[in-house]
Amino acid sequence: MIAELGLAALWMAAALAALQLLFSVLGLAQGKAELLSGVRPVAIAQGVLVLLAFLCLVALFWRSDMSVALVALNSHSAKPWLYKFAGAWGNHEGSMLLWVTVMGAAGAAVALFERALRRDTHMATLGAQAAISLGFYAFLLFSSNPFARLDPAPRDGQGLNPLLQDPGLAFHPPTLYFGYVGLSVAFSFAVGALVTRRVDALFARAMRPWVLAAWVLLTIGITAGSYWAYYELGWGGWWFWDPVENASLMPWLAATALLHSVTVLATRDALRAWTVMLAVVAFSMSMVGTFLVRSGILTSVHAFAVDPERGSFILALLAIYIGGALALFALRVGTVREGAQFELVSREALLVVNNLLLTVILGVVLIGTLYPLMTEAFGHKVSVGPPYFDRIAGPLALALMLAMVAGPLTRWRRDRAGVVGGRLIWPLLAMLGAGAVLGVLAHGRLSLLSFFGLVIAVGVALGSVIPLFKRNLRRTPLFVYGMVIAHLGCAVSIAGMASDSAFTTEKLIAMAPGDRVESAGWTLHFDRVAPLAGDNWIAMQADVSVSRGGAKAVLHPQSRFFTSPPTTTTESAILTRWNGQLYVVLGEQLEDGRWQMRIWWKPFVTLIWLGGLMIALGGVLTLIGRERRGWMLRLRKGSAARGTGEEWA
Repeated sequence: MIAELGLAALWMAAALAALQLLFSVLGLAQGKAELLSGVRPVAIAQGVLVLLAFLCLVALFWRSDMSVALVALNSHSAKPWLYKFAGAWGNHEGSMLLWVTVMGAAGAAVALFERALRRDTHMATLGAQAAISLGFYAFLLFSSNPFARLDPAPRDGQGLNPLLQDPGLAFHPPTLYFGYVGLSVAFSFAVGALVTRRVDALFARAMRPWVLAAWVLLTIGITAGSYWAYYELGWGGWWFWDPVENASLMPWLAATALLHSVTVLATRDALRAWTVMLAVVAFSMSMVGTFLVRSGILTSVHAFAVDPERGSFILALLAIYIGGALALFALRVGTVREGAQFELVSREALLVVNNLLLTVILGVVLIGTLYPLMTEAFGHKVSVGPPYFDRIAGPLALALMLAMVAGPLTRWRRDRAGVVGGRLIWPLLAMLGAGAVLGVLAHGRLSLLSFFGLVIAVGVALGSVIPLFKRNLRRTPLFVYGMVIAHLGCAVSIAGMASDSAFTTEKLIAMAPGDRVESAGWTLHFDRVAPLAGDNWIAMQADVSVSRGGAKAVLHPQSRFFTSPPTTTTESAILTRWNGQLYVVLGEQLEDGRWQMRIWWKPFVTLIWLGGLMIALGGVLTLIGRERRGWMLRLRKGSAARGTGEEWA
């Protein structure tokens, strides 16, 4: 009965999405207030019903109901409870249901809490959100039913992909989905503003918290996913330019540009056309990512679908939504007024440079991701790997960091080049000093990208905190601290990336118990190897004693075997110190009884993820600061209105 209840709730939610769209379109076209008044309650009811459907799916996985095809294909009664719970979205149908659930809940939140927008723009926004949801409801109900039954039911399930049996599954995918759906809400706001010809600061202030929240969640999701791949796959890398990794990076790049643009529009009433266009692009990139991961054209631990018909369905949705939005933008862009003017030397101008660089990087990543797929469709296999992305996107990213140094040190509207140059003296001197030190210590051993990455990271770090100088820190707005921490996080991450690229040492060796090896100043002693049993796996676990400078520890790398489904994985052992990580992987046993052992020493690699968390924290502080300021302003206006009796007018 749980599966039938979930399917019924999904059908009813889809029907309400259609009704929500109908009310919105007819109400706006015919000016009927009674139809528009029904949009909000329908949106709320839709969100409740789709949430009920998703909770039913979670209950089916929790109960290990093998009469449901999705549970039988992606779970097993012996799975730990966490993976039964997270397994509900660790597959194609479940992940798409989670997507639609978050979209429905977001639409309900917009209906419940948004009060600043004009009524017509608000209703148009909810109509656009319903149109997006309706397409995904159709995809689930007609192509990817998560509640389909099996008759007869198998005795047990096939199990979850062992690479997904990690706590990261309970955290990484949902944060990305929340981020993608936040961009869908921003897209709906942009469509609503274009439909009603209300692209102004009021629209931007309503959209900004959704963009900020989406950007924060995407940042957390990408950071968590990077570390998950780093320790789970056993390859010793934090980013591989895999098409599925790029599928999450591209929306983040677009969202970063959109965040800066919508902030300028909300506070300075400029960059109106930029903001609308970037909202369309950001959602387009999330749809492209969905197509790549859910269409079956990629083979990846992230890519769940293998049916080309599903890919065609998603491609059709992408064409309808993005094509329709671009057509609407082309028709209505002439009605988007120019907004406030600014000089060439101004913070707005530097933010335009920031957006241009982000857009070019996005284009580079998009081309590098899609080009091999396009050539393969014509019978030619072409590989586009890290050398392409590093050599093209790398220098552009460093140029973006330089613009980040200058942006916060430049005034709004108008500034003087000489004055800005004076403010940049200290970051420039810091970069020159860092370059001189690296030149002496590295003796030419660094690549140009690593060298300039470390040098620019120093300048970005200093430039990030300069806006706090000569300020009353107690009275400094919270969103200023958010900007400082986010920019400082970028410097920390860049330093970690450059250090990992420049200073990592790797050793591949065959060892038998009792052997000792030296690597990067560490002494590793292979003590023993023994079998070990887990909840649903067996493993060969090595005990490796490590020491360096008096510090001692024991690492336990494993080679695991899962029976459901039959899969062998490696579990890396990582020792974290303030200046880096020692990373050890146990490989296969050779014919002579020795074991392959791969050893990395990765100096300051943890700065990569520390910086990512700082960037996300900066976004959270900015969101809280902006919303608190808006709430205080509304409170003061309400108090003033009550004092003059205007509330009765």
